[in-house]
Amino acid sequence: MLAFIQSGGVFMWPLLACSILTLAIILERFWTLRKSRVAPAGLLSDVMTRLRDDRMSLEFIRGMQANAGLASVFAAGLLNTKHGRSAMKESIQEAASHVIHELERFMSALGTIAAIAPLLGLLGTVVGMIKVFAVLMENGAGNTALLAGGISEALLTTAAGLGVAIPALIFHRYFIRRIDELVVSMEQQSTKLVDALHGERNNHSGGSQ
Repeated sequence: MLAFIQSGGVFMWPLLACSILTLAIILERFWTLRKSRVAPAGLLSDVMTRLRDDRMSLEFIRGMQANAGLASVFAAGLLNTKHGRSAMKESIQEAASHVIHELERFMSALGTIAAIAPLLGLLGTVVGMIKVFAVLMENGAGNTALLAGGISEALLTTAAGLGVAIPALIFHRYFIRRIDELVVSMEQQSTKLVDALHGERNNHSGGSQ
């Protein structure tokens, strides 16, 4: 591996750094963007059961607030449910914006790597070809070893740049899609919570009249 990097020239080192960073981001995002962590399937039913059985305590809400994802969104809404439907929705939207910001963490970095890695490879290719023409000017076409070294450097950096950029681009789009799905799921469940709470209250107030 070290010989491969050295034979590719100086631009192989930033490409190696990009590949390590890409792998770290991919592993971290796979761990962070798990649906069981961000939007657990049974969270809404658990919250509704506690509300129905009058077992919703401030300690439980604070515990939800300390968690990530949908739990913190629900907590923000539950803390403001007494102030009316609009206040509850606003608090949910504000909490959701913070959650979405966390979900999109490192996405710009991954997209940047996908964009610059081929350019670094292309720059290495250009430098390698410059070396080839410099050898041709000084020694003619007879020094095949130096010519081969320059051409090898050019090809290796191009391959390395594409090898880093392609996985970065694939996983960037994959994670963006997963984030969209999680956001839609959180929106749907938050809407159900708001409708369930204030729909029931409206029904009770209408019945009492």
